[in-house]
Amino acid sequence: MPEGKIIKALSGFYYVANEDGVVQCRGRGVFRKNKVTPLVGDEVVFQAENDTEGYILEVKNRKNELVRPPIANVDQAILVFSAVEPDFSTALLDRFLVLVEYNQIEPLICITKMDLTNEEQKSRLEEYAEDYRKAGYEVILTSSETSEGLEKLKPHIEGKISVFAGQSGVGKSSLLNAIRPDLELKTDDISSHLGRGKHTTRHVELITINNGLVADTPGFSSLEFTEIEAEELNSCFPDIAEISEDCKFRGCLHMAEPKCAVKAAVESEALPEYRYSHYKDFLLEIKDRKPRY
Repeated sequence: MPEGKIIKALSGFYYVANEDGVVQCRGRGVFRKNKVTPLVGDEVVFQAENDTEGYILEVKNRKNELVRPPIANVDQAILVFSAVEPDFSTALLDRFLVLVEYNQIEPLICITKMDLTNEEQKSRLEEYAEDYRKAGYEVILTSSETSEGLEKLKPHIEGKISVFAGQSGVGKSSLLNAIRPDLELKTDDISSHLGRGKHTTRHVELITINNGLVADTPGFSSLEFTEIEAEELNSCFPDIAEISEDCKFRGCLHMAEPKCAVKAAVESEALPEYRYSHYKDFLLEIKDRKPRY
């Protein structure tokens, strides 16, 4: 039986690519019975009725999967945040980073619209970028208008499945159009009434860019920690996880425990205060979460 990768899911059809082209497939009823939903990014076994139509028979094991956007087997998440319009938010970035780390997906931070910044804003953003680099993250400052940073970004896309994710209106589609102009992805300006971008991407689809596959995903701003337990949050902050090895107590949550290396690192400014502040906020959010039955 032929095998391939789902590159698009739309209206109950799954578009499976292999070396012979793309076949439009439906899922067999066995998936509904077993509560398996094929996702974009899945490696599948399919049966072709003819050159263009067929049925998915089997979904191979996934190395990871995301719920929003619904996609599987992602190599990296390119987290796109604008410098301005909307303003750069470390709290929202840290929320994205935690979810990406939890799903064991390699993150890359991309700050867009650098051409719209003044000197003071640019300097502040470069400081933030340096903080995140020290935490172990790759950070690239870009502009779709001036092409700043695009040549640095391209090699990271090659040979990987990447998700471009971030808040609405930050310029994800504009960035992809700048890298591959023939895409002509639809973009919208910021809604002046809402102060945020209008949703322009309606479905998940893998697009070939720079010898890699990129998912242009719907922008979203609500990210909840529904799966993460309090004890797991530490490992979703690599900088905090590294420092916590010197905490006196194993399993230290860095709140009220004595001889906590993380709190000491904040006091000595070895760890940015805002990173620790977000960690505490997220921890309380997880602890206050209603139990699921």
